[in-house]
Amino acid sequence: MEPCSSLVSLSTTDLSFSSSLSLIPYKTHLKVPNFRSSFKVLAVAVDPKELPQNSPQRLLKELAERKRAVSPKKKAPPRRFILKPPLDDAKLVERFLNSPQLSLKSFPLLSSCLPSSRLNNADKTWIDEYLLEAKQALGYPLEPSENYDDDNPAKQFDTLLYLAFQHPHCERTNARHVRSGHSRLWFLGQYVLELALCEFFLQRYPRESPGPMRERVFALIGKRYLPKWIKAASLQNLIFQFDDMDKLIRKDREPPVKSVFWALFGAIYLCFGMPEVYRILFEVFGMDPEAEDCQPRERRQLEDVDHVPVEFESRKLSWQDVAAYKPPEDALFTHPRLFRACVPPGMHRFRGNIWDYDSRPQVMNILGYPLSMVDRIPEITEARNIELGLGLQLCFLHPSKYKYEHPRFCFERLEYVGQKIQDLVMAERLLIKHLDAPGRWLQEKHRRVLMNKYCGKYLRAKKLHPFIIYGEQVQDAYDNNRRLRNPATTSVQQAIHGLAYAVYGKPEVRRLMFEVFDFEQVQPKTV
Repeated sequence: MEPCSSLVSLSTTDLSFSSSLSLIPYKTHLKVPNFRSSFKVLAVAVDPKELPQNSPQRLLKELAERKRAVSPKKKAPPRRFILKPPLDDAKLVERFLNSPQLSLKSFPLLSSCLPSSRLNNADKTWIDEYLLEAKQALGYPLEPSENYDDDNPAKQFDTLLYLAFQHPHCERTNARHVRSGHSRLWFLGQYVLELALCEFFLQRYPRESPGPMRERVFALIGKRYLPKWIKAASLQNLIFQFDDMDKLIRKDREPPVKSVFWALFGAIYLCFGMPEVYRILFEVFGMDPEAEDCQPRERRQLEDVDHVPVEFESRKLSWQDVAAYKPPEDALFTHPRLFRACVPPGMHRFRGNIWDYDSRPQVMNILGYPLSMVDRIPEITEARNIELGLGLQLCFLHPSKYKYEHPRFCFERLEYVGQKIQDLVMAERLLIKHLDAPGRWLQEKHRRVLMNKYCGKYLRAKKLHPFIIYGEQVQDAYDNNRRLRNPATTSVQQAIHGLAYAVYGKPEVRRLMFEVFDFEQVQPKTV
């Protein structure tokens, strides 16, 4: 056997040798593919300039180099995930003390909607250039609002009006105090609009169910109709300073208009109250509730056999009647006209039944009713308590019991106004409680607190659900089926809030939501 060395060159593929150790014949000619496969080719250096102009390899090579230069593999994390060092105590105290949000002790809600820091020169430039045009279009005096007294909430109107027009698609939205201030205004403004139109339509159409009213509201302040009102008030140039609103497509036109529209009514409500909201809606924007495109679809309506109050019977109330209405001094309720729109005089025939004697005292005891009121005449207190008991019975009288016998829709009307006042009270609570939070975070928090399954849960936690009067055919289904039970108990909860608002006003709704039912779930639970 011939000795072999590892130093022998393998350049030739024709290797011939003989062996007597094995009877298995060795192939003397090795296959070229097997021999080459033992070497791994890591890279081939080819100059793309040497390749032909239209060579695929050259195009791929240039594309890879271009990708490497334009988009590196390691992307920077989003800014919201970059941890910043916390402010030290001195800077934090200075920031809060200099914040306009803590400057108004007498108007906590208005103070919470002011910008988190003082307006800078860029903000004042916009105010000097465009604010007079906005105030003229809305029908306000042109002098600066800083000239008002300190105890007048309209003193902050210029600042809030500036924030209302800084929608998320404008150039000033990069400033944190502007972006957060605007979003907090539109978060409040949407619920102000809903409550204003709810009260208006309930009093204007006393025999109508809330279904057609919701259609009327959508036809007035639905997203697709808002550009029409903005253009009617000649405010489109303040929203789209560099574009023609009519030439924009819907997805570029509607979101900024909706954001400004809602924020505008949030600012007006904070500075001037609900009557001014009606004036802007129906006088400045020119909304017409009797317009043809505002009418609901036709429905089968059962004949209404009950009477309505004299002030509703003679004519349809206008927005001036609703905005300028002030209850008399000896009125039974805080909102007497709204109460009569939901609980007409004919409802007294429901009094004196088993529920009135058995369940009503227990319900009033759980809710803390009747509240102690100081009236000039004792008979007024007694009459109010009687009407309150009647209203509570209507709140617990589910539509499945009387829907086809009595078409007045008292339960649905109380539920409708209760839903809107509940939304507004919760929005005001969140704005005051979370000064730093932007509007979108507040919107999500608002939605999670007032979800159907939670509202009904608050009512059931107080053991009020056994007092609901269902029809015999659906009693078992509503008691045991979660999909039916949650909306039913939620609607009763909202009807109670609507009744409390009409009888005692907004402070009573706050007491029910945050003290009796504990919507925020912050009170200690009894063991």
